[in-house]
Amino acid sequence: MKRSLQKGFTLIELMIVVAIIGILAAVALPAYQDYTVRAQVAEGPTLAAGLKTAVSDYFSAKGEFPTSNALAINGNASGTAVASDNKGSYVSSIAVEAGGALVITYGNKVNKDIATKKLTLIPALDASKNITWICGTASVPSGVSKDSTAVATTDIPTKYLPTSCKI
Repeated sequence: MKRSLQKGFTLIELMIVVAIIGILAAVALPAYQDYTVRAQVAEGPTLAAGLKTAVSDYFSAKGEFPTSNALAINGNASGTAVASDNKGSYVSSIAVEAGGALVITYGNKVNKDIATKKLTLIPALDASKNITWICGTASVPSGVSKDSTAVATTDIPTKYLPTSCKI
């Protein structure tokens, strides 16, 4: 009596492999989606770098923080530049508000979970008048004080914020 050798996989073995792949996909997809949203949020602070410099320069020259994009960029309110180019794939606008706060609004091609949400960067001063930027929901470091008119309007869920914005 000759036994035939098994060639290939049985149906049960293939079903087990498919089930394992399904479980892995169910775990991986939400983690990947969170990762992509965090990457989209990270575009905001990067695009804000130019306005951070403008706010710092204005403070160095005038001794106070600007309250608008025109003040930060031109040094006076009568200028025409309003930094309309502060947009990106995921950022719809960046505005200088009271106390020099930079309010980053997300839009354009951004994930629906953060569409129209805001991230705030607030300038704060140490004893030597050096500017430290406070991001999102981060607490004010010791020895640093922020302008009382600067309001944090961050409404992005904490899980999507960069690490520097959570501390």
